[in-house]
Amino acid sequence: MAKVSAVEKNKKRERLVAKYAAKREALKKAAKDPNLSPEEQFMARLQLAKLPRNSAKTRLRNRCQVTGRPRGYYRKFKMSRVTLRELASNGQLPGVVKSSW
Repeated sequence: MAKVSAVEKNKKRERLVAKYAAKREALKKAAKDPNLSPEEQFMARLQLAKLPRNSAKTRLRNRCQVTGRPRGYYRKFKMSRVTLRELASNGQLPGVVKSSW
């Protein structure tokens, strides 16, 4: 199991990303818009810089939904390799079978 504080910090970041997603997208679009004056583009960049850092999507960490483990993460299953193997071996993941040839 991962530290509870690390998991909670990541959950807080997820909430901030969701809260500021629309505003961040609009400011990014304005900053890159060639039809706006350079001053307006600069102001959009300044406002974007004033947003909380943790509201950026790149600061999110993929974590296992079951254990919170940050490494060995499979996006398709949203869990770590360790948990995936345990659940698949117990037959608790539908459609996942042990490989043999």
